[in-house]
Amino acid sequence: MAHTPTPAPKDASTETPSEQAVQGKGRPTPSRAEREAARKRPLVADTKEARARAKAELASAREKARIGMANGDERYLPARDKGPQRKFARDFVDAGWHLGEVVMPMMLLVIVLTFVPIPAITYWSFIGLWIFILFVIGDMILTSIRVKQAAKARFGATRMEKGLGWYAAMRTIQMRFMRLPKPQVKRGQHP
Repeated sequence: MAHTPTPAPKDASTETPSEQAVQGKGRPTPSRAEREAARKRPLVADTKEARARAKAELASAREKARIGMANGDERYLPARDKGPQRKFARDFVDAGWHLGEVVMPMMLLVIVLTFVPIPAITYWSFIGLWIFILFVIGDMILTSIRVKQAAKARFGATRMEKGLGWYAAMRTIQMRFMRLPKPQVKRGQHP
């Protein structure tokens, strides 16, 4: 029979790097016990430490988002507060004094006055509150018109966002320290 000649042994220096890397699979074959253990182990660890770590990470992310939103960082603002026109409206409102900021204290005062046993005081406190609310509504309307006019002058009439006046008007009835995002301008510092 014909015998095929055996190839000459290759010198290690003549092998290419790809030929050297191909030899073997690079790891031992796992035993049957190891394969079964790997199949039975959950893919996601459900331990108390993992849950506590995930909870802590979520809490830190929420705190970071809360601080970012309070500071007016665009990345953390909700969709209704994003954009240069909304920022302009916020700054416009925050730069002035508005009657709407006093609505809540006025309502508390009226509630306290209802406990006074004199009916005339209760009656006139409610009348006074309703008159004050009418003035607040008038202030909201004026602020809305002024914000729209100022935004048209700054951004152009064709690029106006819808709802900008309503956005500004709603901000006027919030007490300054409770507004989110927090006011970025001081009173009198108009944008």
